Amino acid sequence: MSAPGEQTNRLGLRSFRAKFVLIVGGAVLFDLLVTGGLALWNVQRLSRDAAAEVGRGLEKASRDYIRSYAETTAARVNLLIDQVHSDVGTLAGVLQEQIDRPVRKSQIGEAMARGAPGAVTVAYDQKGGWAQNLPGPLSVVSVWGYLLDANHVPLPEVQTDIENSAVLDLVAPSLLANGQSKLQMYYIGPKERPIFRTAPYTDQAQTFDKLYPGHNKAEFWSFFFPGLYDSWEQWASDRRKRPVGDDMTQTAPYTDAITGKLIVSFFQPLWSRDRRRVAGAAGADITLDQLAQIVENVKVADNGFGFLAMSDGNVVAINPVGEKVIGLRASSAVGSEGVTGLDRSLRKSVQQEIAKLPLGQDGLLKHILLVENGERVPYLVVLKQLQPTNLWLSGPVRRETMMLGIVVPEREIYASLFAAQAGISEATNRIVIYQVLALLVSLCFVTAAVFAISKRITGGISALADAAKRIQAKDYSVRVNIPTRDEVGEAGATFNRMAEQISFHTENLEQLVEDRTKEIEEANLQISALNQQLRSENLRLGAELAVARRIQMMVLPKAGELEEIADLEIAAYMRPADEVGGDYYDVLKNGKRLKIGIGDVTGHGLESGVLMLMVQSVARALQEAGEMDPSQFLNRVNRAIYKNLVRTSTDKHLSLAFLDYDGARLTLSGQHEELIVVRNLRDVERIDTLDLGLPIGLEPDISPFVATRDISFGHGDMIVLHTDGVTEAENRSGELFGIERLCESARRRYGRSAEDVKSGIIEDLMAHIGTQKIHDDITLVVMRHR
Repeated sequence: MSAPGEQTNRLGLRSFRAKFVLIVGGAVLFDLLVTGGLALWNVQRLSRDAAAEVGRGLEKASRDYIRSYAETTAARVNLLIDQVHSDVGTLAGVLQEQIDRPVRKSQIGEAMARGAPGAVTVAYDQKGGWAQNLPGPLSVVSVWGYLLDANHVPLPEVQTDIENSAVLDLVAPSLLANGQSKLQMYYIGPKERPIFRTAPYTDQAQTFDKLYPGHNKAEFWSFFFPGLYDSWEQWASDRRKRPVGDDMTQTAPYTDAITGKLIVSFFQPLWSRDRRRVAGAAGADITLDQLAQIVENVKVADNGFGFLAMSDGNVVAINPVGEKVIGLRASSAVGSEGVTGLDRSLRKSVQQEIAKLPLGQDGLLKHILLVENGERVPYLVVLKQLQPTNLWLSGPVRRETMMLGIVVPEREIYASLFAAQAGISEATNRIVIYQVLALLVSLCFVTAAVFAISKRITGGISALADAAKRIQAKDYSVRVNIPTRDEVGEAGATFNRMAEQISFHTENLEQLVEDRTKEIEEANLQISALNQQLRSENLRLGAELAVARRIQMMVLPKAGELEEIADLEIAAYMRPADEVGGDYYDVLKNGKRLKIGIGDVTGHGLESGVLMLMVQSVARALQEAGEMDPSQFLNRVNRAIYKNLVRTSTDKHLSLAFLDYDGARLTLSGQHEELIVVRNLRDVERIDTLDLGLPIGLEPDISPFVATRDISFGHGDMIVLHTDGVTEAENRSGELFGIERLCESARRRYGRSAEDVKSGIIEDLMAHIGTQKIHDDITLVVMRHR
């Protein structure tokens, strides 16, 4: 039995049982907290993701709906305008037929004069100074004072126009009664005889006298529609001058002289038989109410509304509520010619975000904030352009594309989104509460379970602790009896075996030490021999690599050779990544001819360096043998290298390009990196060599792939050759030096010597690399024409 003090110690804070309870209980508690926390986090995340996904779907649906609504409403406005165009075009067609067939025109005019004399007979008004037919006919015709003779009778050609235009009485009633509602339809004569016939009959001239004093003595077209007739005359000379490919011309909204309503007029010019002059115009007026009715009836959600605006932002149709929401300020714009328009521009809105809308964007959907009762309220705005038309607005006719706008509060268009998000949030909170309750119940259960099993588990461990103390006291006869069949029981059995082994080794310790010492001495002798052998092998390989590197550097062009070249300055730089590099460059001179080569063997190291020496030797031999043709030269180099690679079973090849220079012409052949030509401080040319050859050593015959290209190379020009070790050098961030940096570095040094340019580029390159390891051979050749 244990002593009382020992039993108390086992139950204290320093006992194994207490530590077991703390560690296991703490670990389980931590696991539950982490698991529960992750579960709560996942629920929150799932809630956010679900809300976001539902939000995206509902937002897209809402946007698609409002866009579709805008397109449908725009189509209705376009349809209304198209129908008015059709009616005006029908009237213009009848009147144009009168002009094109004079016989028919005179017959109809005579018939109208006989059948309805009131339509073609005008009476002079002494007070107004104009002539007009008396009430009764279907249309009123007004003849201005300067179209009358001394007896106040219409001039003969004017009378003819009066009679011929009476055909309006036959056509206009049907057009006014059908199709889109029109305020009036009319015919206006040419500039030299601008009689004005309008259906239905109104006090036309009398109204003009009240509203536009002086009109009777002014030229009609220039007074009422300045610039319109001039534009039509330009169309007559060149139809391509029409802003929109149609004769139909629309006015901006203005106040009608007769009805006092805001109207839009639609004109179609009439042409002379030879189509070289304007012969008048057919027209129709529609009230702005008809356009406004479509727009003002826009109903999106509860408080959404629409508006119709010109391309300059002038709103021509909007309901009063919408006008207040977007902060419009309406005013009349009175022109010097007597027509009164409407000025209600978005650009002058008191709402800043309305004033800044990009009006030229078709299909624009934009979120804006409008100030309402001192608060900024979010709205959604959609702009949809209508079909383009020719527009007159006190000047030359121009192209006009009106736009339809839809404005709706976001809180209404996204009402379903907000409701869905609220529902998701409520469900999330409910799940979180249930999860917290489940976590608390689990904590209580785990705590009770840990205390229940701690006594069973720690009993065997306590026995092991007692036995270990006896081993420490050199009592090697101790054994433990742990009946449980778990890891603690296995530990007890292992302890018993260990105690037996300790007892055995204690008795035989000296012999074991002697045997182990002998084994260690033998192993040390073997390690020393291997180290000596490794040092000898390293010295031999180092000597071989040094010889190979020296041979490689010996065959490179010497400075003295390069200085002998009269026309060119050549500077070169080569730095292998290992002791022996795989880059190749050479300058071979034969009389006045130069062959400058550059290449890059795959990989680097001894094999690549040997292949580089092979290329140098073959190129020198062919040059000395007098091989002049660039294509043949490259093909023969390839055949020699290919055969050597097959013999040595080397899986290598190289990119290789040559520049042939005879003092006048520079010819490029072979496939390698891009060639850089700098002609001045601004002009840098990059020449791709991909189509000029094939890698050397891949195929026995590359002649079908070899091509040449002549390069302009004059005084002051500079050429830069390089291998991919330059452009693919990396800095600490893994960013490549790149062909653009190489070109820029060369361009900045244009005009300097080849040696200065080479040194400057290498400085830029090394600054880019910094402390990074150089992974590939670096070769750079700079040629400058003196």
